Amino acid sequence: MSQHQFQTEVSQLLHLIIHSLYSHKEIFLRELVSNSSDALDKLKHLTLTDDAYKQVEFDPRIDISFDEKAKKLTISDTGIGMNENDLVENLGTIANSGTKKFVEQLTGDAKRDSNLIGQFGVGFYSCYMVADKVEVVTRKAGENDAYLWSSDGKTGFDIEKAERDTHGTSITLHLNEEGVEYVSRWEIQNIVKKYSNHIPFPIFLHYEDTRTEGEGDDAKTITEQKEEQINAASAFWKRSKSDLTDNDYKEFYKDLSHDYEDPMFWSHVHAEGTLDYTTLFYIPSKAPFDLYRADYTPGVKLYVKRVFITDDEKELMPTYLRFVKGIIDSEDLPLNVSREILQQNRVLAKIKTNSVKKILSEFTQYAKDSEKYEHFYKEFGRPLKEGLYQDYENRDTLLELVRFKSTKVEGLTSLADYASRMQGDQNTIYYITGENEASLRLSPLLEMYKKKDIEVLILDDEIDEIVIPSVNKYKDFELKSVNRSDAADELKTDDDKKAEENLKPLIERIKKVLGDKVKDVKASSRLSDSPSCIVADTSDPTFQMQAMLKAMGQDAPSSKPILEINPGHSIIEKMQKMEDGDLFNDSVLLVFEQALVVEGLKLENPADFVKRMNDVINRAL
Repeated sequence: MSQHQFQTEVSQLLHLIIHSLYSHKEIFLRELVSNSSDALDKLKHLTLTDDAYKQVEFDPRIDISFDEKAKKLTISDTGIGMNENDLVENLGTIANSGTKKFVEQLTGDAKRDSNLIGQFGVGFYSCYMVADKVEVVTRKAGENDAYLWSSDGKTGFDIEKAERDTHGTSITLHLNEEGVEYVSRWEIQNIVKKYSNHIPFPIFLHYEDTRTEGEGDDAKTITEQKEEQINAASAFWKRSKSDLTDNDYKEFYKDLSHDYEDPMFWSHVHAEGTLDYTTLFYIPSKAPFDLYRADYTPGVKLYVKRVFITDDEKELMPTYLRFVKGIIDSEDLPLNVSREILQQNRVLAKIKTNSVKKILSEFTQYAKDSEKYEHFYKEFGRPLKEGLYQDYENRDTLLELVRFKSTKVEGLTSLADYASRMQGDQNTIYYITGENEASLRLSPLLEMYKKKDIEVLILDDEIDEIVIPSVNKYKDFELKSVNRSDAADELKTDDDKKAEENLKPLIERIKKVLGDKVKDVKASSRLSDSPSCIVADTSDPTFQMQAMLKAMGQDAPSSKPILEINPGHSIIEKMQKMEDGDLFNDSVLLVFEQALVVEGLKLENPADFVKRMNDVINRAL
């Protein structure tokens, strides 16, 4: 027997691993199974490429057995195994990875084909979260000697000669109080299915099956040793797309997402080159129930070399694509990557960037079928609008994907379709925002645009108030809200300007009556049937935006409306001839208040409005 001291401050590093690196102690089994898969991957590669190993028998398998009474758990494999020097190098120094060195020796296509897993050193020591003592019996492929490595993970380790019939490694954990729950058939099976179901080698669980045969005095208890494969042994997403049917994809989606309905569509990508990764993304047929909750459940799982890493990391997809379900599997990330590292990792950031572009390109293709896309947009159109605000890099693509209601067409329309219907020299896309589609379509703000046969987009989703003003332009076309005072300026005619000049005396009289109720009073060129309307100043938040901010409990900047009056309306013409006095004052207030009502805004004093209205009706009668 030879005794060895660890080459690093083992106690300190173990403390870090146990308490910081791994948030769930069950991960120890994932790490040990991954190491076994790594050893099998190594031997597989060598039997294919190295003459010295081509005669070595390769019967890949991982076996898990347990002894409930003795509180022992054993994970065995038929991989490449280790000799004494390997044990010292790989298990004598924490975070010294034999796998990492092995990968570095490979270049080009060989690296991709080897499909190696993990950082062996750190992963192995995760088992001390649940064990007081660990024994490793191993024999290297092509060699005759086997060795036993044992350690409590604190003082050092011992190595001595041992017996093993075949090449490979067996790791036996003497479980502590934290680990006794894992000497259970069902617990082991659940963990393997959760983390290692798609390890590409079969994992067999060995257990005792006890049953009773006969009845009464003739009853006998029979105990049998059983062996059961507990993993799928293939990474679905790693399979060639040509080998998979639509039904295969649909069934895997249901298993992945626990959604009973078929997905709307999916995207499967195998990327090789500077980055080596696979992605499989699904779009559900219906929006998740928690789509608009801050604590939504992310839909994308991260794997590293087919090993499950996390499914609760919201950084894997931008929030506006939180409805996407699927998998990212990277060949270039370390197996023990932490959440903090994930958020700063350049490899993952690039994969995320490429994935978002690919998903959006799939949406673009899907949009070519207007009927299918209408269903998609009904479920996920609002998150796409969030993307306009969040994702500047992909804004041009998102602008092609968003849809709006319109004064010109039934259903939804794109900005591209709007632009194709523009008249002559029109270079502005006009839109109106508000809470209710029916009210917006009857808004006096649209009167001039209807008269001039100019299309206006109807934006009745509250998120439009936040998102669309941040866009400003679509291609070479400016986006302009008709709710604002400057929207109609470019459409003014010489007659409009002359009418404004004639109305100045009345405007001054109206300003005196309204005082600080308004920011300004102007002659309107946008009205034809209504006597008045209210709009927001160009630099002020709209009234809908102010209401939204207040509803969200935020301080809303207070701004006064601008009253616009119609020079050609009979009421305004009659007001020009009225003397100052109570009747004139009531008329001014009614013209202003009715504009507020049409806009859907609350009156300061509804009782006064009703009284004034009754007085006017009484005079008319």
